[in-house]
Amino acid sequence: MLKVDVLNLEGKKTGEATLEAKIFDIDPDPSLIQQAAVTQSAGKRRPSAHTKTKGEVRGGGKKPWKQKGTGRARQGSIRSPLWKGGGVIFGPRNKRNFTLKMNRKAKRKAMFMVLTDKLRNKKIIVLEKLELVKPKTKELVALLKKLPLKNTFLTILPTTDLNIIRATNNLKITSCCRADSLNVYDLLRYDFLLFPKESLSVLKKTYLK
Repeated sequence: MLKVDVLNLEGKKTGEATLEAKIFDIDPDPSLIQQAAVTQSAGKRRPSAHTKTKGEVRGGGKKPWKQKGTGRARQGSIRSPLWKGGGVIFGPRNKRNFTLKMNRKAKRKAMFMVLTDKLRNKKIIVLEKLELVKPKTKELVALLKKLPLKNTFLTILPTTDLNIIRATNNLKITSCCRADSLNVYDLLRYDFLLFPKESLSVLKKTYLK
């Protein structure tokens, strides 16, 4: 059985929580984790480079010169790719799709591997409860100072809590997400994971159906 200490908002141990071995005890495979992270990053990518084709460049409606009798090569438009200021052949387009495909089970397994690695490196902190009366960053910072957190951390909430989300908006070292919408990219991006105890049951219910 996997056990982890449960802390109160004063940073003191109040008990232990049992973790699901199918989520928190999976031997990491770096190549699978990398594939999941790259797949997610590629899905966020948006093309910016864009060149215009002959049909999109402005002008060129009139034929430069008549078809025959000039001694020059025939031309239909000054916006031909052969002309300066004309369209571009095979240039980058903003309709390019960068998305990659990955099996859903493989994505989940990669996520479980990252969670396992965080647990083994003692970078998971479980709280009895995390709540704020008002969405005040100052109040949240005061609470966090009492916890054994270092560097950056991801707060994983059981449900949407607007007070906590708004309080973390001004902090660069943290961010929030729901336990039922975890992803490999965010788990890798932050050093520590902060779980209210309720989030563990949501995690189990969502990913071990």
